[in-house]
Amino acid sequence: MKFAVRAVAFAGLALCAAGAFAQKGETVKIAWIDPLSGLMGPVGINELKSFQFFAEKFSGNKNPAGVNFEVIGIDNKLSPAESLNALKSALDQGVRYITQGNGSSVAGALIEAVNKHNERNPGKEVIFLNFAAVDPDFTNSKCSYWHFRFDADTSMKMEAMTTYMQGDKDVKKLYLFNQNYSHGQQVAKFAKENLSRKRPDIQIVGEDYHPLAQVRDFAPYIAKIKAAGADTVITGNWGSDLSLLVKAANEGGYTGKFYTYYTGVTGTPTALGTSGAGRVYQIAYAHYNMGGDMTKWMAEFKTKFNDDFYVGTVISIYNALGQAMAKAKSTDPVKVAAAMEGLKYQNFNGEVEIRKADHQLQQPLYMTVWQKADKKYPYSPENTTMTLAPVKEFPSYISSTPTSCQMKRPG
Repeated sequence: MKFAVRAVAFAGLALCAAGAFAQKGETVKIAWIDPLSGLMGPVGINELKSFQFFAEKFSGNKNPAGVNFEVIGIDNKLSPAESLNALKSALDQGVRYITQGNGSSVAGALIEAVNKHNERNPGKEVIFLNFAAVDPDFTNSKCSYWHFRFDADTSMKMEAMTTYMQGDKDVKKLYLFNQNYSHGQQVAKFAKENLSRKRPDIQIVGEDYHPLAQVRDFAPYIAKIKAAGADTVITGNWGSDLSLLVKAANEGGYTGKFYTYYTGVTGTPTALGTSGAGRVYQIAYAHYNMGGDMTKWMAEFKTKFNDDFYVGTVISIYNALGQAMAKAKSTDPVKVAAAMEGLKYQNFNGEVEIRKADHQLQQPLYMTVWQKADKKYPYSPENTTMTLAPVKEFPSYISSTPTSCQMKRPG
């Protein structure tokens, strides 16, 4: 698939007044607010490097607004309270665009804080660019004019996942295993709702939740899953919570399938190793073997950082903001938000659209399976000799889910 990546202006600008115009050579800033320490620190470190990598790659005349941009990384320790402190620090530095993705509990706190700030500080509005927090409420009951989501939400991914599972007749006894916060609860909720329509014959033999980023030994949970007779597990776990889960599954001799959202995230490929071939699936907006410019960029990223690039929403955000700032002829968040509403553009995964009704990016999704890397699908994350190979693409209209958002717009 060809990449049609237009340049990017992903950032926030210290605006002295509303109506500042994007100027060629202008420096704009964004604040990245996510964990750089603790169990989820490795995930955050990879993501920050990804934002900085593309900031360097698409500055100046490589983005349609002609701006240079800078990414400011702030460690929130995966804490909503720390994230609010980080937001204040960013505002004090004149930043007017923020991004975050790890933890819907954090995203919820930031949405509320940004709403309050913008209401109280006209002329100094802030836009929240959500790259990975996937609680559907953020584009439904809690939707905000100042919030734009570039990942597919939990309901969209589950719609595609369960559509695929309709044809997987090996799935008979299912275990739902998730982190105990809004995202994990939503994964279980939408899995049950979708499967009751599409595969009512599947028996749900267990449902468990565990604390986010606190469990170091998942062996007792794997024992429960085996004892329940589950042939398949659906999990929304990410980071160490997925890596340690699959490690425990390997060590505990569990041979069932895993349907996941985040197999490709830091640490999990290594935990899987060469096991799990043909048994571990991921639903996502991208995969390792997209081709086009992504192949070149991933190779450059690997060479520079000895790490794997997998956060494709970085590119989605850059494409959207670059075009929106050029269209608005401004870096004023009010004008840029208006320009992003309903914006259609060519992205690395095809034509996408920021739905005006709720600011949720509509995009294709891909089901992939863990298998040996080969000539057709050669990219091997974390030097495992394995890869996530695509087995099904779901166009935007299949993965799209309705919204109940009642957007309140300025004025």
